[in-house]
Amino acid sequence: MNLARSLLFYAGYFLAMLVCGVLFLPLSPLLPLRDRYRLLNLYNHFILAWFRLACGVRYEIEGLDRLPPGPCVILANHQCEWETIYLQILKPPVCTVLKQELLRIPIFGWGLRLLHPIALDRSRPARAMKQVLSQGRQRLEEGLSVLIFPEGTRVAPGHRKRYNKSGAVIACRAGMPVVPVAHNAGERWPGRHWVKNPGTLRLEVGEPIATVGRTPEEVLVEVEAWIEGRLAEISEVPRPSPAGAAPGGAESTARVQE
Repeated sequence: MNLARSLLFYAGYFLAMLVCGVLFLPLSPLLPLRDRYRLLNLYNHFILAWFRLACGVRYEIEGLDRLPPGPCVILANHQCEWETIYLQILKPPVCTVLKQELLRIPIFGWGLRLLHPIALDRSRPARAMKQVLSQGRQRLEEGLSVLIFPEGTRVAPGHRKRYNKSGAVIACRAGMPVVPVAHNAGERWPGRHWVKNPGTLRLEVGEPIATVGRTPEEVLVEVEAWIEGRLAEISEVPRPSPAGAAPGGAESTARVQE
C-alpha cells in the first residue's frame, strides 16, 4: 500500500514541477522578489497538500502564532526534503542556506536561484563560512528571514549531529531573534528512501530567542536544548544521547543541507 501511495505521490510531484516550470519560471524574473516568492511557493503549497492526500499523512503544526513580525533566523533540524518545502512558506520571504549543487537541478534549481538563496561551495569551507555570515546579515537587513539547518546535513530520525553556530552568529551580529523549529518529518518522508510512510507529521515553532547582548554560543545552547527537547516529545523514534562534542564548535558551515 505504501509503495502504491508513493508512486502516486511522485507522479503528481514531477508533474507539478513540470507545470510550474513551464508556467511560473518564465514569469518569475519579471516580478518583485516578494511577489516572486508568492508565485513560486504555489508549488510548495501543492506538494504539501498532495503529500498529505496521496500518502495518508496528517499534519500537526503548533506555534505559528509565535513567529515574530519582522525578519528572523530560523534554525530547524533537518531530516528530509519535506521541511525544506514547508519552511519556505512558514515566513516568506525567507532566504535558505543551501549547497551550490542544488542550483544545477533542472527546473527545481532554476526556481531556487530566483529566490536569492545563499548557495555555498562545500569544497571551500573557509570561503563558505565568510559567505554565509556576510550574506546572511545582508539578507536580514533587506527584510528577509534566513533559514539554516544547524546540523549541516540530513540526519535520520534516531540519530544526532553536532550543531553548527553559524546561524546564531548571523542572528547575534544583526541583533535579530532566532526562531527554533522541531519536527519529525523524516519518519513520514524518509530522507534516504523514496517510499513514504502514513501517520502523523508533527512540527512545532518555538518562542523567538533574543540575541542582543548574548554570545552565539549561549544562543546555540538554548536552541539545541529546545529542539532536542521537543524532538524527544514528538518523535516516534527514540532520541539518542547528546554527541560527545560540545555544540557550536569549529565545524564548517560548508556542510549544508542535502
